[in-house]
Amino acid sequence: GMRVLVVERDPMYSRASTVLSVGGIRQQFSLRENIQMSRFSASFLRDINEHLGVPNEPPIDIQFQPSGYLFLASPQSAAALEATVQLQRDEGAQVTLLSPTQLKAKFPWINTEDVAVASYGLEDEGWFDPWTLLNAFRRKATSLGVQSCSGEVRAFVTSANHMMPPAPPSARIKYVHIYMPDSLEYQPVACAIVVNAAGAWAGKLLEADGLPRGLCQPLLPIQPRKRYVFSWHCRNGPGLSCPFLIDTSGAYFRRDGFAGNYLGGMSPSEEEEPDPSDLSVDHDYFQEQVWPRLARRVPAFESLRVQGSWAGYYDYNTFDQNAVLGPHPRLEKLLLAAGFSGPRVQHSPAAG
Repeated sequence: GMRVLVVERDPMYSRASTVLSVGGIRQQFSLRENIQMSRFSASFLRDINEHLGVPNEPPIDIQFQPSGYLFLASPQSAAALEATVQLQRDEGAQVTLLSPTQLKAKFPWINTEDVAVASYGLEDEGWFDPWTLLNAFRRKATSLGVQSCSGEVRAFVTSANHMMPPAPPSARIKYVHIYMPDSLEYQPVACAIVVNAAGAWAGKLLEADGLPRGLCQPLLPIQPRKRYVFSWHCRNGPGLSCPFLIDTSGAYFRRDGFAGNYLGGMSPSEEEEPDPSDLSVDHDYFQEQVWPRLARRVPAFESLRVQGSWAGYYDYNTFDQNAVLGPHPRLEKLLLAAGFSGPRVQHSPAAG
């Protein structure tokens, strides 16, 4: 008899991290739980029509491109990469190590200078269309009776709101207040369970009116961080053999289609974090920071031609850059699913 309501303040998903991501999936993580989640999600996506197929609807094609992730390590980080690969293998991931000579033989377009070793995913890695996956989840949820509304949760009513001091050790959320677009009123919705999956704003949501401040301490360490994605064309680029490459410098890129187009970018340093108040793009960042690193690793990229760019949000966990999953310790029946520190749509099946 339980009814599920999804509250979405951006029903067109124009600012959603999912659709603004580059849609990668990899097994190559350094935390065991992340590897396990990737393994689960890979299996889920492989059989996606069994899980998300809807009767009388066309089959789902997420356009998966099985080109593995390629991580390059400098001499200083080689030992750490090798240890991480052993962990991944222990969890069942198919990952191989490549020497600079093997790397050059497999990908002759790479400059192997300063590369001591590389790790390459042999299966269940690549990229897919995140918009298709999002819509598949939405259609399946709707077919199962999930309701949705366009609005924003701005306040709560809890069991502690009418209690006299001293403050209780815990409280339960009884109502959420949903503010509707173009309305001065809000709709109170009674609830038994609340799932905070607000992404980059998950931390801010737990500072909303009505939540006992003492029970929300320490604050959820999740903040919005803006990241740029750039697209470019290079006629003599890596071509169809192009993996999802993560450079020693932190720059990354992957193939986009089959006509010499690529997507890529790089996370800035803590000191250079851009203002997350909007999704404008700093084009100088590509020219000054990203392009030199790309051209050094792939000489053909010296002649690339930028075609476009966009920005999206990371739900950045400032504590350890990993997801916060599970029940809140002091707010009963409140579940958290945020802080993936990246548009980690690849972990959404496992997180659910």
